[in-house]
Amino acid sequence: MKTLVAVVAMGLVLAGCATGRLSSAERLELYRAHAGPPQPSMRYFGSLNGWTELGDSALAVWTRPSEAYLIELRGPCYGLSYATAIGLTSQTGQVSSRFDRVLVRDPNHGPSVPCFIGAIRPLDVKALRSSEQELRQAQVQEREAGQTPPAE
Repeated sequence: MKTLVAVVAMGLVLAGCATGRLSSAERLELYRAHAGPPQPSMRYFGSLNGWTELGDSALAVWTRPSEAYLIELRGPCYGLSYATAIGLTSQTGQVSSRFDRVLVRDPNHGPSVPCFIGAIRPLDVKALRSSEQELRQAQVQEREAGQTPPAE
């Protein structure tokens, strides 16, 4: 498992260095590499600590600073990549992968778009943050190595 994570991280470093920033697809692969197996539900008490879009069919949500989940949707979710806010439906403090939805708030104050949840996977937040830090350091080192001294 550690070898797989290292290979994925190295691939992302190389791809990220070429562009200077990870694409949504590359970030999704990084999050998948640090996600546990799918679980039927997650705890949710009405507010999120944060969220990150990972393309049009996945997002990461933080329920606490040290607790996060990868939510993969059943299909593309219109507006997720430029949403200013999201919500989650829930029952008795639980978001279910079978019955609940991500609600994408329209930035033009239109109705919320419901997106059906396909899978909920817990994230290893410490390992994810460590990998993100390693990627940032690798990008800085790559930029520094690519700089040429000014001509005299």
